[in-house]
Amino acid sequence: MINRGYGARYVCPRFDFGFKRLFATEANKALLISFLNALLEGYEVIRDVTYTRNEHLGMVRDSRYGVLDVQCDNERGEKLIVEMQNSMQPFFKDRSIYYTTFPIQEQAVKGKWNFELKGIYTVGIVNFEFTDDKDSDTYYSHEVKLLDTHNHSVFYEKLTFFYIELPKFRKSVGELETMLDKWTYVMCNLEQLEERPAELCEPVFDQLFEQAEIANLSRQEYLNYEDNLKHERDSQNIFDFSVKKAMEKGLNQGLAQGLEQGLKQGLQQGMEQGVLTGKRELIIRLMTHGMSLEQIAVYLDLEIPQIQQIIQNPKCK
Repeated sequence: MINRGYGARYVCPRFDFGFKRLFATEANKALLISFLNALLEGYEVIRDVTYTRNEHLGMVRDSRYGVLDVQCDNERGEKLIVEMQNSMQPFFKDRSIYYTTFPIQEQAVKGKWNFELKGIYTVGIVNFEFTDDKDSDTYYSHEVKLLDTHNHSVFYEKLTFFYIELPKFRKSVGELETMLDKWTYVMCNLEQLEERPAELCEPVFDQLFEQAEIANLSRQEYLNYEDNLKHERDSQNIFDFSVKKAMEKGLNQGLAQGLEQGLKQGLQQGMEQGVLTGKRELIIRLMTHGMSLEQIAVYLDLEIPQIQQIIQNPKCK
Protein backbone atom coordinates (compact mmCIF):
# COMPACT_ATOMS: atom_id res chain seq x y z
CA MET A 1 0.00 0.00 0.00
CA ILE A 2 1.51 3.34 -1.06
CA ASN A 3 1.41 6.48 1.08
CA ARG A 4 -0.64 8.90 -1.01
CA GLY A 5 0.15 12.00 1.07
CA TYR A 6 -2.52 14.61 1.75
CA GLY A 7 -4.34 14.59 -1.57
CA ALA A 8 -7.85 13.36 -2.38
CA ARG A 9 -8.96 10.09 -0.86
CA TYR A 10 -10.98 8.89 -3.87
CA VAL A 11 -10.39 8.95 -7.63
CA CYS A 12 -12.29 11.39 -9.80
CA PRO A 13 -14.98 9.39 -11.66
CA ARG A 14 -15.30 11.99 -14.43
CA PHE A 15 -11.77 11.49 -15.74
CA ASP A 16 -10.80 8.62 -17.99
CA PHE A 17 -8.93 6.53 -15.42
CA GLY A 18 -11.54 6.76 -12.69
CA PHE A 19 -14.51 6.28 -14.99
CA LYS A 20 -13.10 3.16 -16.63
CA ARG A 21 -11.86 1.71 -13.35
CA LEU A 22 -15.32 1.96 -11.81
CA PHE A 23 -17.51 1.10 -14.80
CA ALA A 24 -15.50 -0.63 -17.53
CA THR A 25 -13.99 -3.67 -15.80
CA GLU A 26 -15.44 -7.13 -15.33
CA ALA A 27 -14.67 -7.01 -11.60
CA ASN A 28 -16.80 -3.87 -11.16
CA LYS A 29 -19.64 -4.90 -13.45
CA ALA A 30 -22.12 -4.59 -10.56
CA LEU A 31 -21.44 -0.83 -10.41
CA LEU A 32 -22.32 -0.37 -14.07
CA ILE A 33 -25.47 -2.48 -13.74
CA SER A 34 -26.62 -0.48 -10.71
CA PHE A 35 -26.02 2.83 -12.49
CA LEU A 36 -27.81 1.70 -15.66
CA ASN A 37 -30.82 0.37 -13.74
CA ALA A 38 -31.06 3.70 -11.90
CA LEU A 39 -31.03 5.51 -15.23
CA LEU A 40 -33.37 3.10 -17.03
CA GLU A 41 -35.96 3.02 -14.27
CA GLY A 42 -39.29 2.07 -15.81
CA TYR A 43 -37.67 -0.26 -18.33
CA GLU A 44 -36.84 -3.92 -17.84
CA VAL A 45 -34.26 -4.48 -15.12
CA ILE A 46 -30.74 -5.32 -16.31
CA ARG A 47 -29.40 -8.37 -14.49
CA ASP A 48 -26.16 -8.86 -16.37
CA VAL A 49 -23.99 -7.23 -19.04
CA THR A 50 -21.26 -8.50 -21.34
CA TYR A 51 -18.50 -6.06 -22.23
CA THR A 52 -17.76 -5.79 -25.95
CA ARG A 53 -14.98 -4.08 -27.87
CA ASN A 54 -15.14 -0.33 -27.63
CA GLU A 55 -13.32 0.60 -30.83
CA HIS A 56 -15.27 0.70 -34.09
CA LEU A 57 -13.47 1.00 -37.40
CA GLY A 58 -15.10 3.02 -40.16
CA MET A 59 -16.85 1.45 -43.11
CA VAL A 60 -14.17 2.48 -45.61
CA ARG A 61 -10.41 2.78 -45.53
CA ASP A 62 -9.05 5.97 -43.87
CA SER A 63 -12.46 6.84 -42.41
CA ARG A 64 -12.77 8.18 -38.88
CA TYR A 65 -13.06 5.72 -36.04
CA GLY A 66 -14.73 6.14 -32.71
CA VAL A 67 -13.58 5.03 -29.28
CA LEU A 68 -16.24 4.77 -26.59
CA ASP A 69 -15.72 4.53 -22.84
CA VAL A 70 -17.99 1.51 -22.28
CA GLN A 71 -19.97 -0.68 -24.63
CA CYS A 72 -21.83 -3.76 -23.47
CA ASP A 73 -24.81 -6.00 -24.13
CA ASN A 74 -27.47 -6.92 -21.60
CA GLU A 75 -28.89 -10.43 -21.22
CA ARG A 76 -31.47 -9.71 -23.95
CA GLY A 77 -28.78 -8.77 -26.46
CA GLU A 78 -29.64 -5.07 -26.36
CA LYS A 79 -26.71 -2.73 -26.91
CA LEU A 80 -25.65 -0.16 -24.34
CA ILE A 81 -23.14 2.63 -24.99
CA VAL A 82 -21.93 4.67 -22.02
CA GLU A 83 -19.66 7.68 -22.47
CA MET A 84 -18.26 10.29 -20.11
CA GLN A 85 -17.67 13.61 -21.88
CA ASN A 86 -15.86 16.48 -20.13
CA SER A 87 -15.19 18.86 -23.02
CA MET A 88 -17.82 20.82 -24.89
CA GLN A 89 -17.96 20.16 -28.61
CA PRO A 90 -19.70 22.17 -31.35
CA PHE A 91 -21.37 19.03 -32.75
CA PHE A 92 -21.91 17.00 -29.58
CA LYS A 93 -25.33 15.71 -30.64
CA ASP A 94 -23.98 14.72 -34.06
CA ARG A 95 -21.14 12.82 -32.34
CA SER A 96 -23.65 10.99 -30.16
CA ILE A 97 -25.72 9.94 -33.18
CA TYR A 98 -22.58 8.94 -35.11
CA TYR A 99 -21.38 6.54 -32.40
CA THR A 100 -24.83 4.98 -32.20
CA THR A 101 -24.68 3.93 -35.85
CA PHE A 102 -21.91 1.37 -35.19
CA PRO A 103 -23.85 -1.08 -32.97
CA ILE A 104 -26.81 -0.69 -35.34
CA GLN A 105 -24.84 -1.66 -38.45
CA GLU A 106 -23.03 -4.46 -36.64
CA GLN A 107 -26.34 -6.28 -36.22
CA ALA A 108 -26.62 -6.90 -39.95
CA VAL A 109 -26.74 -10.60 -40.84
CA LYS A 110 -25.19 -12.07 -43.98
CA GLY A 111 -27.62 -13.65 -46.35
CA LYS A 112 -31.36 -13.55 -45.76
CA TRP A 113 -32.30 -11.04 -43.05
CA ASN A 114 -35.55 -9.31 -42.13
CA PHE A 115 -33.81 -6.21 -40.62
CA GLU A 116 -35.00 -6.91 -37.07
CA LEU A 117 -32.76 -5.06 -34.60
CA LYS A 118 -32.04 -5.29 -30.91
CA GLY A 119 -32.61 -2.18 -28.82
CA ILE A 120 -29.90 0.47 -28.53
CA TYR A 121 -29.37 2.62 -25.45
CA THR A 122 -26.86 5.47 -25.63
CA VAL A 123 -25.91 7.08 -22.31
CA GLY A 124 -24.02 10.37 -22.24
CA ILE A 125 -22.75 11.73 -18.93
CA VAL A 126 -21.61 15.27 -19.74
CA ASN A 127 -19.67 17.68 -17.55
CA PHE A 128 -21.15 20.73 -19.28
CA GLU A 129 -24.57 22.15 -20.12
CA PHE A 130 -25.84 21.59 -23.65
CA THR A 131 -29.48 22.59 -23.07
CA ASP A 132 -30.96 25.83 -21.75
CA ASP A 133 -34.06 24.56 -19.95
CA LYS A 134 -35.72 27.07 -17.65
CA ASP A 135 -36.17 24.36 -15.03
CA SER A 136 -32.44 23.55 -15.06
CA ASP A 137 -32.27 23.35 -11.26
CA THR A 138 -34.21 20.08 -11.31
CA TYR A 139 -34.08 18.89 -14.92
CA TYR A 140 -30.57 17.42 -15.10
CA SER A 141 -31.42 14.16 -16.92
CA HIS A 142 -32.92 13.72 -20.37
CA GLU A 143 -34.54 10.80 -22.18
CA VAL A 144 -34.64 11.25 -25.97
CA LYS A 145 -36.49 9.15 -28.55
CA LEU A 146 -37.61 9.45 -32.16
CA LEU A 147 -40.95 11.25 -32.03
CA ASP A 148 -43.92 11.66 -34.38
CA THR A 149 -44.30 15.45 -34.42
CA HIS A 150 -48.00 15.23 -35.32
CA ASN A 151 -49.29 13.30 -32.31
CA HIS A 152 -46.13 13.40 -30.12
CA SER A 153 -46.07 9.62 -29.84
CA VAL A 154 -42.86 7.58 -29.83
CA PHE A 155 -42.09 6.53 -33.40
CA TYR A 156 -39.46 3.88 -32.59
CA GLU A 157 -39.07 2.19 -29.21
CA LYS A 158 -35.71 0.51 -29.81
CA LEU A 159 -33.52 3.63 -29.94
CA THR A 160 -33.14 5.68 -26.77
CA PHE A 161 -30.66 8.36 -25.72
CA PHE A 162 -30.08 9.27 -22.08
CA TYR A 163 -28.10 12.33 -21.07
CA ILE A 164 -27.05 13.56 -17.63
CA GLU A 165 -25.85 17.17 -17.38
CA LEU A 166 -23.67 17.12 -14.27
CA PRO A 167 -23.44 20.94 -13.81
CA LYS A 168 -27.24 21.08 -13.48
CA PHE A 169 -27.23 18.67 -10.55
CA ARG A 170 -27.29 20.85 -7.44
CA LYS A 171 -28.73 18.58 -4.77
CA SER A 172 -26.94 18.26 -1.45
CA VAL A 173 -26.38 14.84 0.07
CA GLY A 174 -29.40 15.32 2.33
CA GLU A 175 -31.68 15.98 -0.65
CA LEU A 176 -30.97 12.74 -2.51
CA GLU A 177 -34.20 10.88 -3.27
CA THR A 178 -33.75 8.39 -6.08
CA MET A 179 -30.96 5.97 -6.91
CA LEU A 180 -30.18 8.14 -9.95
CA ASP A 181 -29.79 11.12 -7.61
CA LYS A 182 -27.27 9.13 -5.58
CA TRP A 183 -25.25 8.00 -8.59
CA THR A 184 -25.21 11.53 -10.02
CA TYR A 185 -24.10 12.90 -6.67
CA VAL A 186 -21.22 10.40 -6.71
CA MET A 187 -20.22 11.45 -10.23
CA CYS A 188 -20.17 15.10 -9.19
CA ASN A 189 -18.53 14.86 -5.78
CA LEU A 190 -16.64 11.59 -5.21
CA GLU A 191 -13.09 12.99 -5.33
CA GLN A 192 -14.04 15.74 -2.85
CA LEU A 193 -15.37 13.38 -0.17
CA GLU A 194 -13.31 12.53 2.88
CA GLU A 195 -15.77 9.95 4.19
CA ARG A 196 -18.64 7.94 2.75
CA PRO A 197 -21.96 9.77 3.40
CA ALA A 198 -24.50 7.81 5.46
CA GLU A 199 -27.09 8.49 2.73
CA LEU A 200 -25.18 6.19 0.34
CA CYS A 201 -26.06 3.10 2.34
CA GLU A 202 -26.86 0.66 -0.48
CA PRO A 203 -24.53 -2.39 -0.64
CA VAL A 204 -23.37 -1.47 -4.16
CA PHE A 205 -21.68 1.63 -2.74
CA ASP A 206 -19.55 -0.61 -0.50
CA GLN A 207 -17.82 -1.79 -3.65
CA LEU A 208 -17.75 1.68 -5.18
CA PHE A 209 -15.89 3.34 -2.30
CA GLU A 210 -13.48 0.43 -1.96
CA GLN A 211 -12.59 0.52 -5.66
CA ALA A 212 -12.40 4.32 -5.74
CA GLU A 213 -10.03 4.67 -2.78
CA ILE A 214 -6.65 5.83 -4.02
CA ALA A 215 -4.85 3.96 -1.24
CA ASN A 216 -6.06 0.69 -2.79
CA LEU A 217 -4.41 1.36 -6.16
CA SER A 218 -1.29 -0.52 -7.15
CA ARG A 219 1.82 1.54 -7.81
CA GLN A 220 1.31 1.37 -11.59
CA GLU A 221 -2.38 2.22 -11.27
CA TYR A 222 -1.49 5.21 -9.12
CA LEU A 223 1.07 6.42 -11.68
CA ASN A 224 -1.50 6.03 -14.45
CA TYR A 225 -4.05 7.97 -12.42
CA GLU A 226 -1.60 10.81 -11.73
CA ASP A 227 -0.74 10.94 -15.43
CA ASN A 228 -4.45 11.17 -16.28
CA LEU A 229 -4.93 13.97 -13.73
CA LYS A 230 -1.98 15.88 -15.19
CA HIS A 231 -3.40 15.60 -18.69
CA GLU A 232 -6.82 16.87 -17.58
CA ARG A 233 -5.33 19.76 -15.60
CA ASP A 234 -3.05 20.74 -18.47
CA SER A 235 -6.00 20.79 -20.88
CA GLN A 236 -8.01 23.02 -18.54
CA ASN A 237 -5.06 25.36 -17.98
CA ILE A 238 -4.49 25.68 -21.73
CA PHE A 239 -8.16 26.57 -22.19
CA ASP A 240 -8.13 29.16 -19.37
CA PHE A 241 -4.89 30.68 -20.67
CA SER A 242 -6.31 30.94 -24.19
CA VAL A 243 -9.32 32.87 -22.89
CA LYS A 244 -7.10 35.22 -20.86
CA LYS A 245 -4.70 35.91 -23.76
CA ALA A 246 -7.55 36.57 -26.17
CA MET A 247 -9.01 39.26 -23.91
CA GLU A 248 -5.59 40.82 -23.26
CA LYS A 249 -4.82 40.91 -26.98
CA GLY A 250 -8.03 42.77 -27.73
CA LEU A 251 -7.49 45.38 -25.00
CA ASN A 252 -3.85 45.95 -25.92
CA GLN A 253 -4.68 46.29 -29.60
CA GLY A 254 -7.43 48.78 -28.77
CA LEU A 255 -5.04 50.88 -26.71
CA ALA A 256 -2.41 50.83 -29.47
CA GLN A 257 -4.97 51.87 -32.11
CA GLY A 258 -6.20 54.69 -29.93
CA LEU A 259 -2.71 56.04 -29.21
CA GLU A 260 -1.83 55.85 -32.90
CA GLN A 261 -4.82 57.98 -33.83
CA GLY A 262 -3.81 60.46 -31.14
CA LEU A 263 -7.22 61.98 -30.50
CA LYS A 264 -9.65 61.41 -27.66
CA GLN A 265 -12.27 60.26 -30.13
CA GLY A 266 -9.67 58.13 -31.85
CA LEU A 267 -8.65 56.60 -28.54
CA GLN A 268 -12.23 55.71 -27.74
CA GLN A 269 -12.81 54.28 -31.21
CA GLY A 270 -9.56 52.36 -31.04
CA MET A 271 -10.42 50.89 -27.67
CA GLU A 272 -13.86 49.88 -28.90
CA GLN A 273 -12.36 48.28 -32.01
CA GLY A 274 -9.76 46.53 -29.88
CA VAL A 275 -12.36 45.11 -27.53
CA LEU A 276 -14.27 43.89 -30.59
CA THR A 277 -11.10 42.27 -31.91
CA GLY A 278 -10.53 40.67 -28.53
CA LYS A 279 -14.05 39.27 -28.55
CA ARG A 280 -13.54 37.83 -32.02
CA GLU A 281 -10.26 36.22 -30.92
CA LEU A 282 -11.95 34.82 -27.82
CA ILE A 283 -14.94 33.49 -29.79
CA ILE A 284 -12.67 31.69 -32.25
CA ARG A 285 -10.65 30.15 -29.40
CA LEU A 286 -13.78 29.03 -27.59
CA MET A 287 -15.10 27.44 -30.80
CA THR A 288 -11.75 25.69 -31.24
CA HIS A 289 -12.15 24.23 -27.75
CA GLY A 290 -15.56 22.83 -28.66
CA MET A 291 -18.06 25.41 -27.44
CA SER A 292 -21.20 25.91 -29.53
CA LEU A 293 -22.51 29.35 -30.52
CA GLU A 294 -25.31 28.92 -27.98
CA GLN A 295 -22.84 28.26 -25.17
CA ILE A 296 -20.59 31.15 -26.25
CA ALA A 297 -23.63 33.46 -26.30
CA VAL A 298 -24.35 32.61 -22.68
CA TYR A 299 -20.66 32.87 -21.71
CA LEU A 300 -20.22 36.36 -23.28
CA ASP A 301 -23.79 37.58 -22.67
CA LEU A 302 -24.35 38.15 -26.40
CA GLU A 303 -26.97 37.16 -28.94
CA ILE A 304 -26.02 34.58 -31.58
CA PRO A 305 -26.47 37.11 -34.47
CA GLN A 306 -24.02 39.43 -32.65
CA ILE A 307 -21.48 36.62 -32.41
CA GLN A 308 -21.88 35.80 -36.09
CA GLN A 309 -21.46 39.48 -36.98
CA ILE A 310 -18.27 39.74 -34.91
CA ILE A 311 -16.82 36.64 -36.56
CA GLN A 312 -17.57 37.97 -40.05
CA ASN A 313 -16.32 41.53 -39.36
CA PRO A 314 -13.15 42.02 -41.49
CA LYS A 315 -11.98 44.89 -39.25
CA CYS A 316 -11.57 42.43 -36.36
CA LYS A 317 -8.91 40.38 -38.12
